[in-house]
Amino acid sequence: MTSQTQKKFFTQISPRVWEHPADHAALAALKQVPGVNEMIRFFVGATSEKSLKLFFLAGSVRVTERQFPRVHTLLEEACTVLDAPEKPDIFVTQNPMMNAGAIGVDHPFITINSSLLERLDDEELLCVIGHELGHIMSGHVLYKTLLWLLLNVSTVMVQLPLGMLAIQAVLAALREWDRKSELSADRAGLLVVQNPDASYRTLMKIAGGSDIGQMNMDEFFAQADEYDSSGNLVDGVYKLLNLLGQSHPFPVLRLAGIHQWVTAGSYQAIVDGTYARRDAGEQEDIMREFQEAANQYREDIKNSKDPLAQAVRAFSDNVENATREADTFLRSVFKK
Repeated sequence: MTSQTQKKFFTQISPRVWEHPADHAALAALKQVPGVNEMIRFFVGATSEKSLKLFFLAGSVRVTERQFPRVHTLLEEACTVLDAPEKPDIFVTQNPMMNAGAIGVDHPFITINSSLLERLDDEELLCVIGHELGHIMSGHVLYKTLLWLLLNVSTVMVQLPLGMLAIQAVLAALREWDRKSELSADRAGLLVVQNPDASYRTLMKIAGGSDIGQMNMDEFFAQADEYDSSGNLVDGVYKLLNLLGQSHPFPVLRLAGIHQWVTAGSYQAIVDGTYARRDAGEQEDIMREFQEAANQYREDIKNSKDPLAQAVRAFSDNVENATREADTFLRSVFKK
């Protein structure tokens, strides 16, 4: 991994630095879904953070200096790099799936599946820990915890004072936002590890397993480009439908997202010291967030080779041209 003498530390860095505009837009949309506030009130009233932590205390291993010291050291590094206000607990859970998570309310904690420890090197594991720390610092965990409860605790679904249609609508919005939040956390992971290749390798291992000697990064990037550009309009719809059932964006989509952030120069600017700080009196500006999100979506559609995206772009261009022509015609009529 990057040595401590070379590592950049981001004093008082604001989470907004790494948050993806699509994350902001999806969260704003989620907050408008009927039933979300009722669910959160029910969750906070019926479930304590202590009960969640007891669940993992009972069935997992808590990371300390004497238990999984490798993970403990990497957590210390991640917290130092991002100047985290609080160091979260980490629990290692026996699970063959390559996954990790962050849940909780006032004092969130991180969960890491044992398979990640077995299959990732130190840089890659640091990237994952930084990813989860990014979720915590961005305030994602309340909604992630709500989603985790809805998907894993059946009694919560039974007791919720909402109809099933309302619950399903909230679940769909939660999952859509949850996928977008991963794009933000990927950036936080890169800021911690400070090696784009480590971020790319991590995603390649998540996609294809730990036998890195049998994989090739250039081929993986070519695969991502093929996914983006191949097929016809129907295939574009299939891509969208396939994504709806996923907890995370597909690895090739995450690869493209983090690579675009790097090549655009945004990542390097932060490493060079150009970033917003938490003590700068941050203000919520919903309209600005929506504008940023709209601009990002427009740029994504413009750059995408996906047939569905191209169709949306063509439709948008036609509408814009028609509007312009109608405006010109009306102006000429009224001038006469």
